[in-house]
Amino acid sequence: MSYIESLRVFVRVMELGSITSGGRDLRLTPAVASKRLKELENHLGVRLFNRTTRSMTPTEVGTVFYDEAKAVLLALDHAEARVASFSDAPRGAIRITAPLGVGRRIVAPLVPDFSDLYPETEIRMRLSDRKVDILADGLDIAFFIGEPSDSTMKLRKFADCDRILCASPDYLSKFGTPKTPDDLLYAPHNCLLLRYPRSPEYFWTLRTDMGPRKLEVRGKYDADDGDVLTDWALAGKGVVNKPRFDVREYLDDGRLVEVLPETPPLPTIFGCLYPHKKLQDPKVRLFVEHIAQHSKRFFA
Repeated sequence: MSYIESLRVFVRVMELGSITSGGRDLRLTPAVASKRLKELENHLGVRLFNRTTRSMTPTEVGTVFYDEAKAVLLALDHAEARVASFSDAPRGAIRITAPLGVGRRIVAPLVPDFSDLYPETEIRMRLSDRKVDILADGLDIAFFIGEPSDSTMKLRKFADCDRILCASPDYLSKFGTPKTPDDLLYAPHNCLLLRYPRSPEYFWTLRTDMGPRKLEVRGKYDADDGDVLTDWALAGKGVVNKPRFDVREYLDDGRLVEVLPETPPLPTIFGCLYPHKKLQDPKVRLFVEHIAQHSKRFFA
């Protein structure tokens, strides 16, 4: 399997741009990943990368070889999935991603039970509130909260997800409780925003008697980590737009208070995306079903 392992290292290094990143993605040290690349180059008798102390770029033959190597690995994964369908013991790595709050509070707590049921599987989980490229990042499943726009992926909906606006009692005591959506647009109110390149949250869409209303809200703080926004809200720094499950414990103990309950943000969905071929893999199908079955309690 060493040649196949070397192909996997080569493909991930090409996709992630460095030996360190490619090796880390495959749980290899930079030294081991570099050794795998050198073994592959020696076997092929060509140089796949031009290396300097500052950069690493593919050679022309490396670029050509990448397309063929990726096709080989895809075919091998497909063949293994077909064979695995005849086994009662799914095995191998499942590569998943999720937003930080969803990953920490919904997906991660359900992983141990799945691993107990199928001990020959491995879960490789990456959490980020930024948008990911499922194919480029070599992922099997991407969990999400919202309305995904990627029509090239298969979508599985698990549950409806209510969103709310909330703030701390200290904030509301100091700045007043918003009475209408318009109050959020003007000082002294401060909106805490989840923002990153191509982020959708440059406005909040609220549900009103006249239909959905987009508010171009502003604030002094924004971050690409939803948990940071929650921490700021708890510290009395502003109004935050969150999935209800994500802040339920703080609502229950009074550290956060729902505001504008008559005009809440539009509800979204909790679900996952995966490449069309991936659900042919029994371990991926079983993991999706496990999350579907056990995640509903978080939205009750």
